[in-house]
Amino acid sequence: MPHMQLLDSSLYYQESGHGAPIVLLHGNPGSSHLWRNVIPSLGRGRVLAPDLIGMGRSGKPEGLAYSFDDHARYLEAWIDALELDGVILVGHDWGGALAFDWAARHPHRVSGIAFLESVVKPMAWEELSPQARQRWETVRTPGAGEKMVLEDNMFLLGAFTRGGVLNAVSDADMQAYLEPFPTPQSRKPILAWARQLPLGGEPPEIVTRIEAYDAWLASSADVPKLLITFEGSPSLLIDERMAQWCAANIASLEVVSGGQAGHHAPEDCPHEIAAAVGTWADRLGLR
Repeated sequence: MPHMQLLDSSLYYQESGHGAPIVLLHGNPGSSHLWRNVIPSLGRGRVLAPDLIGMGRSGKPEGLAYSFDDHARYLEAWIDALELDGVILVGHDWGGALAFDWAARHPHRVSGIAFLESVVKPMAWEELSPQARQRWETVRTPGAGEKMVLEDNMFLLGAFTRGGVLNAVSDADMQAYLEPFPTPQSRKPILAWARQLPLGGEPPEIVTRIEAYDAWLASSADVPKLLITFEGSPSLLIDERMAQWCAANIASLEVVSGGQAGHHAPEDCPHEIAAAVGTWADRLGLR
C-alpha cells in the first residue's frame, strides 16, 4: 500500500479496484484499518482509504496542531494529487465532517456522500448523557485530558474494547490500532481531535466551519446523501433525535438502518455498511 509525500509529510492510503472513486474517511482515534472488512464487500469501484495526518501509518509532522483545518489541508492535497473527481465520499466520525467540508468547497467534484456516526452539527452540553458529559469535560480539562488521552491511553483503549463497540476487537486488530501511538507524544493527534468536538459553541472556529458545511448540506439537492443509523449503544453520536435533525436539515437524504452497533460501527456491522452504500450507489448510478 502506498505512501504519498504531501506538503511537509506523507499520507498512507489503501487502494483497490477500478472505476468511480469511493473515498472512505475514518475518524478519531482510528485509521484506514477501520474499513478492512467494509472494503471487500463494497464490490466494484476504485476504493481508497487514507490514514488522516497524524493517524495510522501517515506522518506526524513536528509542531502541527492537528486542527480541523490541518486535516482538511492534507486531505485536500491528497485528493488533488490523485486527481479524483466524481467522488463518492463515505465518512465516519470526523471523517464524515471532513467529507462534508470538502464537498461543500468542491461541490462539482462530488457525486454522493454516505455517512455514519459523524459530526453533523454543533451540539449543546445538555444534549449529552451525564456519562458522556463527564467524559468530554475531562477531555477538555487541562491536565486531566492529557492524563486520560496521552498518559493512560484510555481514549484509544476504550474506543475498541468497551463502550465504542458492542464487541471488542481481536488482539491483532487492537494491536493495529495501538501501533501508531506507542508514546504520550505520539497520541497528541488523538487529544487534538477529541478537544475539537463542537460543544457549547466551542471551539468557535470549528462551529463556524460546521455551520458552513451545514448550509451546503441543506441546499445541495443535486448531491445524493445517505445516512446509515444504528441502535443498541449509549455511545452513538447519531441517535434517533439527531437522525431526525438530519432528515429535516439535509437535502436529498436517504436514511437506512445498519443494525446494532457502537459508535465505531464499521467494527460491528461492516457488511451491513458495505451493502447499504453499494445498494444506494448502484441504484442512483453513482458507480
